[in-house]
Amino acid sequence: MSVLLYLIPISMLLGGIGLLAFFWALKSKQFDDPDGNASRILIEDEDIQSEN
Repeated sequence: MSVLLYLIPISMLLGGIGLLAFFWALKSKQFDDPDGNASRILIEDEDIQSEN
């Protein structure tokens, strides 16, 4: 039971670090291309080469 006194703060610290990393990724605009990947998966390599 006394091990919970160590595990709970450690898990809260790791959760906080994960939350800070997520907010940092949002702030540095890691998720700002919602249409790029969605449309890129539908384009075949042949289509890209023929356009150039």
